[in-house]
Amino acid sequence: MNLASQETETRGKNTYSFDEFVEKRENLDWYRDEPYLQRAVRKFTGSQFETLHENILSFSPTVSTKWNQLAERIARPEVRPYMLHYDAFNHRIDRIVRPMEVHQLERGVFGEGLFSSKMPHWESFVKRMLIHQIGEGGVTCPLTCTHGLIALLEQFPNEEYPELQEILQHTKEGIDGEFAIGAQFMSEIQGGSDLPANILEAVPDGKNYRLYGNKFFCSAAHADYSVVTAKISGTDKVSTFIVPAWLPGDKEKEKRNGYEINRIKWKLGTAELPTAEIQYNGALAYPIGPKDKGIAVAVGIVLTLSRLEIGIACAGFMLRASREARLYSDFRTVFGKKVNEYPLAASKLKRIEKAAKRTTAGAFKIYDLFLRLEKPLNPGIKSDLPIDTRKQLFNLRELILLQKICATNEGAEILRDTISMFAGHGVMEEFSSLPRIFRDVVVNEQWEGPRNLLLTQIYRDLQRVADWYSPREFVSSVLKGAHQDLIKKFSEQLEHLLQSPVLGEVSEASIEAADEWDKFCDSFFKSYQEVALKEIGQ
Repeated sequence: MNLASQETETRGKNTYSFDEFVEKRENLDWYRDEPYLQRAVRKFTGSQFETLHENILSFSPTVSTKWNQLAERIARPEVRPYMLHYDAFNHRIDRIVRPMEVHQLERGVFGEGLFSSKMPHWESFVKRMLIHQIGEGGVTCPLTCTHGLIALLEQFPNEEYPELQEILQHTKEGIDGEFAIGAQFMSEIQGGSDLPANILEAVPDGKNYRLYGNKFFCSAAHADYSVVTAKISGTDKVSTFIVPAWLPGDKEKEKRNGYEINRIKWKLGTAELPTAEIQYNGALAYPIGPKDKGIAVAVGIVLTLSRLEIGIACAGFMLRASREARLYSDFRTVFGKKVNEYPLAASKLKRIEKAAKRTTAGAFKIYDLFLRLEKPLNPGIKSDLPIDTRKQLFNLRELILLQKICATNEGAEILRDTISMFAGHGVMEEFSSLPRIFRDVVVNEQWEGPRNLLLTQIYRDLQRVADWYSPREFVSSVLKGAHQDLIKKFSEQLEHLLQSPVLGEVSEASIEAADEWDKFCDSFFKSYQEVALKEIGQ
């Protein structure tokens, strides 16, 4: 080859490569290479640590590599779920078509038996925090819903319905190695989060019921069993039911249990998860829990666990964001220096890392309280328990709500900041999973009660208990370990706000008070996270 030919071949070629960064990212172990997470596990698991640590070390490579790769393939737009309403012979089947990879991921994740009686609570917690780092992936919402279904069945055992015991076995322990998937269908077009506005009708049929009507927002529509809220004919109270997707022998025939899936929704995030509109035309349903307390049952058990899980997910999202931002900023050189050598970038990296650690610490601390109170579900505000126990239960109730709204809000901010550390490459979805996870956290902020609804609930809760749990005592209890000046400041703010027109008629004063309440809750919860961060240590 002559010199001219060689020059032609090399002219305009760019030898720059991302291979070093990509190789390091792909070889990361999300537990082994996350010292802070290990320190949090050690702090909260005590004597269980050594055994749990070894189990997580064994588990982590699977989620960090194989499951993460599957999640990335599942996220491609061309393989998103779609409906096949009829077979070739004009039979209505309502098959939800999903890619092969999601079935592989599903078998792996659910096959862990994360809610089995054989799985220690802390081991399940840490494994779930790792799993959430893949994003929704078509599996984490169903996993969360399954947890709520199991808790509901355990809370209200009923020998009159052997089918419910079989459903519990299928979802919790598995049958012949297969673990069933749960879902929760509560929202209707006219009410959304306003469950008392449900009009889905449950018609008695012997000891069972038949459902008639529409549910408008049904995530994990592919599930085997769903928790459904409805009103029994002739009553105005919402009840809770368990509805199988198929009756015995019908799954293979693709004959659904008296309902049709009208369509799959197109969502901002969690796009791999089939969220559907469902029309019930006499679906067989098993009642569960007190028939006149369906909202308390659904919210107090199922939604409480979902809200708790969203906080765990946000910690996982932020840990991954922080890890990948650090890695890229130490690889990428711009204008002659690495990204992390610029003060503005370094300050953003510090903020991202601090938020990830603080959110992780708070999630551990809340879950620790949850376990120490023996996994209380549906405790309500009124009870005959000793006053100190009631106060701790109330703390947990409010912390779960605060974590849900604050961690999701900050999670979106942190994911957006992390994306900006990658500059133009940050929005390229084949380059990074962060845009997908960003959309997932935005959707998580709306699920199980949007921000304004939960801010209202917290405010009303605090007003309701003021006669036996003063604002000052509540703040002191939640922020135990914080500086006294900080406790004094928040106590005074809360006392003031509870006398303000936060929930009054719209006016300049009420708008100002509502804005102050929003900011207070955010600042108050971050202070709680700071206490947790201090307890774990740097």
